[in-house]
Amino acid sequence: MPSFDIVSELDKHEVTNAVDQASRELSTRFDFKGVKAAFTRNQDSISMEADVDFQLRQMIDILVAKFVARGLDPKCFDEQDPELSGVKARQEVLIRQGLDQPNAKKITKAIKDAKLKVQVQIQGEKVRVTGKKRDDLQAVMALLKESEIELPLQYNNFRD
Repeated sequence: MPSFDIVSELDKHEVTNAVDQASRELSTRFDFKGVKAAFTRNQDSISMEADVDFQLRQMIDILVAKFVARGLDPKCFDEQDPELSGVKARQEVLIRQGLDQPNAKKITKAIKDAKLKVQVQIQGEKVRVTGKKRDDLQAVMALLKESEIELPLQYNNFRD
């Protein structure tokens, strides 16, 4: 029986490349000349530091543009509230990866509500979809692309 897995993964190397490109753009932009602004890549987050809150918003726009250019989905961002002090402004952007239990349940509920002839199982940080026909599986993929799930989804391990 055909099956596939629904996952939410990011290539960590591409994330590092996008942060490096954003840092290089900061050094060349005119509106950031003479400003101490920097991106720092941590394990599961990106730290941004600038002089004022307005520059943090510009830095997020730069980061999103670099993510999109590298083929990464900016839906994985979880922006924290900026920390504003008198001299510096800092902000963390958490990178969400993997399907947590509530999102996995939301995906399975959406598939079951569509009344497609498939079986859905939650297996850790992925959701396995099994059906008799390939067309049913493709209908599930189309359904999830149109749904309002706030995570980037990938479909892998397709078996016939």
